[in-house]
Amino acid sequence: MSRYKRILLKLSGESLMGDQQYGIDENRLEDYARQIKEIAGMGIEIGIVIGGGNIFRGLSGTSKGFDRVKGDQMGMLATVINSLALSSALTKVGADNQVFTAVRMEPIGRFYSKWDAIAAMKKGEVAIIAGGTGNPFFTTDTASALRGVEIEADVMLKGTRVDGVYTADPEKDPTATKFDKISYDEIYNRGLKVMDLTATTLCKENNLPIIVFNMDTVGNLKKVLSGENIGTLVF
Repeated sequence: MSRYKRILLKLSGESLMGDQQYGIDENRLEDYARQIKEIAGMGIEIGIVIGGGNIFRGLSGTSKGFDRVKGDQMGMLATVINSLALSSALTKVGADNQVFTAVRMEPIGRFYSKWDAIAAMKKGEVAIIAGGTGNPFFTTDTASALRGVEIEADVMLKGTRVDGVYTADPEKDPTATKFDKISYDEIYNRGLKVMDLTATTLCKENNLPIIVFNMDTVGNLKKVLSGENIGTLVF
């Protein structure tokens, strides 16, 4: 049994690359789809926001000469591509789902509203919410925080390539130690890059806890929701 009835799952676009340098690794995508179907079978209502960094990142585009607004819009479209790919993978493994977009993009996806997304989840469909916030200058971390608050999720699960929040980047600093729990304020005071400041503040002000965990290890998603002590709880 899960301690959470409704979740917002934030997936990293970069993680979708698997061992590739760009794009989407089909095996990684299928692993994600099977894990999501597994927790849907537990009766958990699921909303998902995916990043687009495996295809295009607005900020990096700006450094290459793109207008920031245009670059962020390109990043939004990258999240739509990833969302459609996940939708296809979920359908393949037999998990009902629906893609919502933050800007009108019918028939690619249904225009997002809180109430339509909640209605879909109550029917047992996975609600994949694409397009970020629909506005430039906001990251998909902020979009996931916003959507998590809007759909009244019990928790945000941030699936990453590392197994929690550390005192420093564990991929660069071998002496970094992992937190089992950490407060929003401590993240801010330590300058830890769990999410951007806007997203962290939004979660704090609306009492939305975050669990940061390694989504790339198959089975971890179910373990987190079953109450096993993996990842880091941010509260």
